[in-house]
Amino acid sequence: MIDLESMARALRLSFHNDHGLLVLEEAFVVPGSTCTIMINNNFSRVISKNSENLKRIIQLQVEPSLIHSRIYLPVNQACRLFTIWLDREVVYNYSTGMINAWLSGKRFGESVGLIGVVKHEEQLSVQGNFKPAEDSSTVITGIEIEKRANGAIISFSASGNPTQFSLLKPDAEGYVYLSFEKASCDINTLSTIYSGGVVKAITPKQLADGGLQFAVALDNKSFAITSVEFHRDEKNNRYVLYVRSNADVQEIRKKEKEQQIAKVISRDVEKWKLNTIVLDAGHGGKDPGAIGFNGTHEKDVALNIVHDLGTFITQKWPDVNVVYTRKDDRFIPLHERGRIANQSGGKLFISVHCNASPNRNARGSEVYILGPHKSKAALDVAMFENSVIRQEADFQEQYKGFSEEHLIMSSMAQNAFAKQSTALAQDILKPVERQAVNNARGVRQAGFMVLWTPSMASVLVEVGYLSNAEEERMLRDRQVQSKIAYGIFQGVQSYRKNYETSCMASLAE
Repeated sequence: MIDLESMARALRLSFHNDHGLLVLEEAFVVPGSTCTIMINNNFSRVISKNSENLKRIIQLQVEPSLIHSRIYLPVNQACRLFTIWLDREVVYNYSTGMINAWLSGKRFGESVGLIGVVKHEEQLSVQGNFKPAEDSSTVITGIEIEKRANGAIISFSASGNPTQFSLLKPDAEGYVYLSFEKASCDINTLSTIYSGGVVKAITPKQLADGGLQFAVALDNKSFAITSVEFHRDEKNNRYVLYVRSNADVQEIRKKEKEQQIAKVISRDVEKWKLNTIVLDAGHGGKDPGAIGFNGTHEKDVALNIVHDLGTFITQKWPDVNVVYTRKDDRFIPLHERGRIANQSGGKLFISVHCNASPNRNARGSEVYILGPHKSKAALDVAMFENSVIRQEADFQEQYKGFSEEHLIMSSMAQNAFAKQSTALAQDILKPVERQAVNNARGVRQAGFMVLWTPSMASVLVEVGYLSNAEEERMLRDRQVQSKIAYGIFQGVQSYRKNYETSCMASLAE
C-alpha cells in the first residue's frame, strides 16, 4: 500500500484531504486538471481546467482505504491511476521495490489520456460551479445515502422555500428521475458514484427552464427492486427517496453475524497485535553498572546494543513502534522504566545488561524472567542489578516492602505473561548463543525489580561478563555489540512469528 499524499508530493502535485475525500491538482501544468479520490469508492473523477472542462471517470480495481487520516491504495493501482490521469509513465518495479516516474512529457507509446472520457452530452451537467437558476426558490445542498439490507434511503437536504417535484419510476436500465420545478445545486459536488449497494450513481442536471433533475442509477441486475417512493420531509427541509428491494432475511442475519464476528476478530487482532516493543538499556547516568578491568562501563555497552536492536526492528518492521526507556546516558529509576513501558502500551519489554562476578572465569550470556531465584548465582545477579535503587533519592519509599514475599506476589501478577516471557527468553537465547561472545548459560529466573512492574512479556538479557577479560575486550567492540543486537532481534523475530500464529489460531477457533 502507498500513501497517495506522499506520492502526489513526490510527483509535484498539490492536494487537499478532507475527511476521506482527496483532491489532487496539477500545480505546475497549464491548463492542468484535478483528480478526486474518495475512500470506499471504486471510481475517481478527473476534470480538466480548460474551457471545455473535460471530464473523465477512472475505475479502480480496489477501493481506497483510510489509514491514520491518510488515503492509501495498493502501489500498483496507484501507479496505474497516476499514469492514466497524467498520461505519464509511473511504474512500480516489484524486484527493486521502487517507483519510476517521469515528471514531464507524455507517456511512451500509445496515449492513455482519453481513457474514461465522459460523453459530451453528459459533460453539460458537470460544467463549472453552480449558478442558481432565475427565480430559484430551492437549493439542494447535499445528498446522504443510508444503506439498508432491503434497499436504501436517499436524503436530499435543501435550503430556501419548497418547490414542486415529480418522480419518474425506474426504467428498464434502472434509472429513476427526480425533477424539481425551480431549483439549483452545485453540479460538481453532488455528482457522485457509489459502490456496494443498490444505488450506483446520482447525477444532477440543470434544466434550461430553471428546473433541476437528478438521475439516480439503481442496480436492478443485482437487486430485485420492488418499490420507489418519494416525499418531502417538511420538518427537516429534506426530500427523501425510498428504494426497496427483496431481502433474504436468513442471508441478512447471516451477513450481520459474519460482520459482528469479523468486527470482534479485528478488535482482538488489534489488541493482541505485537505493535509496540519497549527497549531498556540497563543503568545510565550516575549509575555505570558493572565496570571491566579496562574501564568498560555496562551502561555504554547496553545503550549501544539497544540502539542497534531498535534500528533492526524499525528497519525490518516499520509497523512496530519502538519505545526506549533511555536514548542517552541518563539515570532512569527502575520503577520509572516499568511506568514508561506500561504507558506506551508495550507488548514486549527487553532489558539489556552486562554481567559481573568475583569469579574471573565466569562467562557467557543469560536470559532472565521474573520469578523467585532457583540458584545462588541467579540471586547474586539480581541483587547486583537491584542495588541501583540505592542511588534513587526516594528508594526507601518507592520500594517499601519489596521482599521475598512481595516478589512471589509480583510473580503471580506476572503469571499471565509467564508463558510468553519464557517463550521470548528461549527464542532470544538461541540466536544470542550463536552471535554473542561465547556460549549461552540458559534461561533463568530471579527477582529483578526492572521486571517487577511492566504488564507484558518481559525479559532481561545479560549479554556477557565484563569481569572476564576476554569477554570485556569483545563487548567493547561495536561490531560485536551489533552482532549481539541482531541475535536478540532474531529471537524476537522468531517469537513474533510464533506468537501471532498462535493468536490467530486461537481467534479462529
